[in-house]
Amino acid sequence: MARNIKTRLCRRHSPMAQFDQLPRELRQWLATAILPWSAQSVLKHWKAALLRAGGDTQRACALLSELEARCIARDASRIWGALHPAAAPANITHRPSRRAARTRA
Repeated sequence: MARNIKTRLCRRHSPMAQFDQLPRELRQWLATAILPWSAQSVLKHWKAALLRAGGDTQRACALLSELEARCIARDASRIWGALHPAAAPANITHRPSRRAARTRA
């Protein structure tokens, strides 16, 4: 009896293998992160943070923490309402995402 092992569907990369290839400092930051970042997404933001921080990994980690806090504040107010403790204050304006900016144009 033939088993169902012949399939064209396959993963391109193992999520754990992708995680293992991340820089050590980034893996340490992820260990304390609140959100469930994918390796691909966090690596993209890490590279941008490193560029903004001039190569300073501690500053890049701080920038990632700020990004995460903004994401949590945005989601908290949308999901649980403006009175939630993690919700962003009403007077703080958020930068529109690149995707949103492209759809408006």
